[in-house]
Amino acid sequence: MSPRRNRPYKPAPAQERESGFGSGRTEEWQGEDWVVRPIAGAASAKHYRCPGCDQEIPPGVGHVVAWREYDGADDRRHWHRACWNARDRRTSKVQRSRNAPRY
Repeated sequence: MSPRRNRPYKPAPAQERESGFGSGRTEEWQGEDWVVRPIAGAASAKHYRCPGCDQEIPPGVGHVVAWREYDGADDRRHWHRACWNARDRRTSKVQRSRNAPRY
């Protein structure tokens, strides 16, 4: 006998199944709506550069992906969770050298 489910099964909408990129939750920041989606460490396979602290996010580290709602998922940015939570307290005056990579 199989175990009983506590909740009825609801399949994901077709759009989420096809793209593999769910919609996430919506947050307001700087007068704009941002779609925010958490990424588990196991799902992270590439190096990303966090726009909040300008440091790399190595593979295997959980983080947050955020993009403006009207821009679409093409302009998404990968943030450390702490950097996303502290985005109002951080300055945007990150100094990079002229030849620094821009991820």
